[in-house]
Amino acid sequence: MKIALDAMGGDFAPEAAVRGAMEALHAANSIEVYLTGNEQLINEFLPSPKPDHLHVIPTTQVVSMHDKGSRVIKEKPDSSLVKGIELLKNGVVDAFVSAGHTGAILSTATLSLGRIEGAKRPALCAYIPTDLGGKILCDVGANPDAKPHHLLQFAVMASLYLDHVEGIKYPKIGLINIGVEPSKGSELYRETYKLFKNEFPNFVGNIEGRNIMTSEANVLICDGFVGNTIIKFAEGWITLFSDLVKKKIKEKVTYQIGAKLLYPVLKSISSQFDYEEHGGSPLLGIKGVCIVAHGSSSAKAIKNSILLAKKCVNHRLVSDIQIGISEHLGNNN
Repeated sequence: MKIALDAMGGDFAPEAAVRGAMEALHAANSIEVYLTGNEQLINEFLPSPKPDHLHVIPTTQVVSMHDKGSRVIKEKPDSSLVKGIELLKNGVVDAFVSAGHTGAILSTATLSLGRIEGAKRPALCAYIPTDLGGKILCDVGANPDAKPHHLLQFAVMASLYLDHVEGIKYPKIGLINIGVEPSKGSELYRETYKLFKNEFPNFVGNIEGRNIMTSEANVLICDGFVGNTIIKFAEGWITLFSDLVKKKIKEKVTYQIGAKLLYPVLKSISSQFDYEEHGGSPLLGIKGVCIVAHGSSSAKAIKNSILLAKKCVNHRLVSDIQIGISEHLGNNN
């Protein structure tokens, strides 16, 4: 299997991308990685001789976070991001991974690859680990403005992703809202509730923010504005909590002794909620496997994003989403 990796995307590019690609090659001997980006910079982090299953595709431009996503495909056609998606479009590779500009990935992938038939909007989903099993939150940023039938499609796509890639069969669907009653929320959420109630026998109703982690729902649906806010709050809270614990431990010797005793427990919990363990988020609804990794991804996160891309291809996620949209949505397209 061949996977393109945007070597210039992310806060720690190209080092994290190159090292992540190397780790992925060691973890899975059935893949080839195509690194797109500045050849000179990439070569600084490559071993000599270069592995046979790793290829460098030179580009002359880099997409920055200041670029307007919708204009990247025209203004920076020789960028590592655009070239990587072109490799997927032309059938050179089977999937594309990037920790770069999310808006640029969304726009370029949509324009170059096109949407799955019947998919009105692509969507980003994020994996949330819990003690009750993994959950999927969708959308987390691709669609700050959405309509009820868009959220219906998000539910179908996210359910299939959780089934195929995470192995959770017949996942239960919940709608993020400010209250559990059907009458709660904006018109968007009230109308979406009605659609879900009629369409999905596994719909469990509205889920309030405080119950996201403990609810029986495996698939959590909302518009991109709400989803992105939830994810970024969670990331910030986890980091803050971790920093506060470390600060408190340093205050007293007794705390330090206790921390040593609890270290295995703390390490286990930290690993469970480490986003790098899971990798990036799939861009659902596009005719191709595109994994959007976190901007601050380390080599570990890049490696796991590549392995996630491999899993999506092997499980025929794109073709099954096409089938799912046709079967479940019918006239709602």
